[in-house]
Amino acid sequence: MAGSTMRLFTGIVFCSLVMGVSSEGWYSFFKEAVQGAGDLCKAYWNLIASNHQNSNRYFYARGNYDAAQRGPGGVWAAKVISRFRHYLQGFINYYVSGNSNSALEDLQSNQKAEEWGRSGKDPDHFRSDGMHKKY
Repeated sequence: MAGSTMRLFTGIVFCSLVMGVSSEGWYSFFKEAVQGAGDLCKAYWNLIASNHQNSNRYFYARGNYDAAQRGPGGVWAAKVISRFRHYLQGFINYYVSGNSNSALEDLQSNQKAEEWGRSGKDPDHFRSDGMHKKY
């Protein structure tokens, strides 16, 4: 069962990668994807370092925004990583909190923030009061 799920996931990732590459070269697409993944990692580490309550939506929007600014490869990386995080967090929430309504609402609000950032809208829309200016 786990092997077939992994094959399906690998197939979906490969197909989305092939479809994500436009007339631009593979090299620039992969470069953008790696840089976009780095932007998401940076946003995650800033989320942890800031230790500011209710700031997760801002950092998810910021990471996706920065990745999308890289180009199509960055957008692709942001979508894949965000979807993986969403499914993993949903899976964990299901087994830890029994799929509570608050956990589901958090997942949905985080997903909206990620889409907001990927669409090029200002992530400061989600900035919480009192957050340090360096973020």
